[in-house]
Amino acid sequence: MKNKKELILILPDIRSAENVGAMFRTADAVGVSKIYINGYTPCPIDRFGRERKDIAKAALGAETFISWEYVKSAITNINKLKKEGYTIVGLEQDKNSVNYKKFKAPKKCALVVGNEVLGLDKKIKKLCDTLIEIPMKGKKESLNVSVATGVALYSLID
Repeated sequence: MKNKKELILILPDIRSAENVGAMFRTADAVGVSKIYINGYTPCPIDRFGRERKDIAKAALGAETFISWEYVKSAITNINKLKKEGYTIVGLEQDKNSVNYKKFKAPKKCALVVGNEVLGLDKKIKKLCDTLIEIPMKGKKESLNVSVATGVALYSLID
């Protein structure tokens, strides 16, 4: 499946390698063109050039062919993408967020997701052109970050 849109995924300070692997797999399913890894998010290859088996297990091989790049600072990364014409969409529950179903993604879109516990950093939220959220109907306040990323990515490709 080829997207009409160019979709990028930005992963700042994700703690869990399993979540990262799951997001690689979902990124492949929806046709994400590149994943940017920021901060302390684990990369598919460790600093010694070895495969991260915990990421590989969840990604089922997607980590070997999805284009990815480590950029230490998410802010530097996002500013560069803005200059390249990407609309930055943050996935975050916030008073300024809109329901993800009501947001229509532009042709060049970058989805940035937050840390499993803390969400998106305030500085990153300020750089986002739009914040989207997934309404919660149950007792829990949020979804797992990899699950939420999947829901959001599928809504952005329509």
